[in-house]
Amino acid sequence: MLKLEGVATFVAVAEGGSISEAARRIGVSKSVVSERLADLERALGARLVQRTTRKMSLTEDGAAFLLRSRRILQDVQDAAAEVAERRGELVGGLRLAGPVSFGTLHLGPALYPFLCDNPGIDLSLDLDDRFIDIAADGYDAVVRSGPIRDDRLIVRRLAPSRRALVASPDYLARYGEPHSLEDLVTHRAILYANRETDWRFEGAGGLVSVRPKAGLRVNNGLVMRDAALAGLGVTLLTTFIVHREVASGALRILDIGVDPKGAEIYIAHPRDRSGSRKVTALTECLRRAFGDPPYWDRQIGARRD
Repeated sequence: MLKLEGVATFVAVAEGGSISEAARRIGVSKSVVSERLADLERALGARLVQRTTRKMSLTEDGAAFLLRSRRILQDVQDAAAEVAERRGELVGGLRLAGPVSFGTLHLGPALYPFLCDNPGIDLSLDLDDRFIDIAADGYDAVVRSGPIRDDRLIVRRLAPSRRALVASPDYLARYGEPHSLEDLVTHRAILYANRETDWRFEGAGGLVSVRPKAGLRVNNGLVMRDAALAGLGVTLLTTFIVHREVASGALRILDIGVDPKGAEIYIAHPRDRSGSRKVTALTECLRRAFGDPPYWDRQIGARRD
């Protein structure tokens, strides 16, 4: 007879890529993971995982069984959650992904009251700036800054996401303050390495692109902020990263006559999760926590007023 814990362990191995990672995810020892996986393979009479000294990979049978296993586990979780929801409770697992900088500064703190109000939820938060395939990677929802184009997902807006050109007073005292797009290209720029190097602005005739001279490239917004604080150059960052520094005067917003192209912060979830009360409650909690306009922009507005 197949045991549900064995199926769950197999999914953890498949998604984690190793026995040790699966053990970490489900909170048991590596020997327990190995025993459960072996028991499952014996019960099925098939090898699910190909083990080598370097890595683990799914066999053809394993890949086919994984698809069914995920649906089985999701159905069980949904059934348990539905019973609890009938009693007015939100319970069970909730796996969420978000970007590193926004997750560290804002998403994490917004989740703490949600978890205090719903102690039956077992939340797993993964912070990563890489592209997340929600369905394939097993997430219930993902938070992202910028557009999400995937017909398999339902996307809801959480808050606006402004961008601002900033530099430290020390840098501006040494190199002067740019007042136009033409001035901007002569300055040293701190660039985000994971995207194209062009900076985009909303001019009177539409979008205008500028390719600044790179002084530093890095794939993390918090490091970009700290480099600007150190006086290394001008950088274009979302206001949710620099709001405290702008409010304190440690960084200054530069006015070059055009505004940087803005974005939005979204939460997205698979269409088959559209009825999940947990995801709905999470979405409303985050909207209230961030506000509209969001609290980080209100702090900057208070400083500039």
